[in-house]
Amino acid sequence: MALYYALQNKNYSIEKLLTTINGQHRRISMHGVREELLEQQAEAIGIRLQKLILPDQPSMSVYEQQMMTAMNALQQEKFTHAFFGDIFLEDLKQYRENELAKVGFEAVFPIWKRNTAGLMQEFRELGFKTIVVCVKAEVLDKSFAGRVIDRDFLKDLPEFVDPCGENGEFHTFVYEGPVFQQAVSFEIGEKVFREYKAPKDGTDNCFTQPQPSSMGFWFCDLMPKGNY
Repeated sequence: MALYYALQNKNYSIEKLLTTINGQHRRISMHGVREELLEQQAEAIGIRLQKLILPDQPSMSVYEQQMMTAMNALQQEKFTHAFFGDIFLEDLKQYRENELAKVGFEAVFPIWKRNTAGLMQEFRELGFKTIVVCVKAEVLDKSFAGRVIDRDFLKDLPEFVDPCGENGEFHTFVYEGPVFQQAVSFEIGEKVFREYKAPKDGTDNCFTQPQPSSMGFWFCDLMPKGNY
């Protein structure tokens, strides 16, 4: 949706998509989507893709160093703005703005402060289609992974889960919509449980009290059509 609105804004020319990749597993960081599907998605959208390859579970210092290197290189290519799909996480917005300012970039948030229920409704009415590829086990069970977001999915969400997953409750892969020249084809694979170290401060946006040292996630693997 952020890209959809950015493309309609005549003040900007969207020339690149930047995505972080887990270099060990060759999948999108956090989402777990295969690199091949990311490439097909970018091709279907028709915008150049730049991949930032990160180590498995990098520290914040490693992440920031590599991101800074990438942004400095983009600045040399005359890029000036970076767009994000954040909706209401103030600390994350401020973090992005502060880090980008260090390299002379301006952060833009096309869907900032939108009502998430209304935004998800608009997303579906526009013809976007997306499938859930990762859910946080503490808030959603295994059955939600691998589901297409439709009316039934939204109706089944617990009341405390944001309709857009803005608190990190779930992540999705968008495969069709008005920014696509054609849909991305895939097969649904197995579901896998993975556990990761929790943030150092012991808290997470989904909760209001300290959490354990690890967090669990259910991933639903998506495979490019014909790739078995």
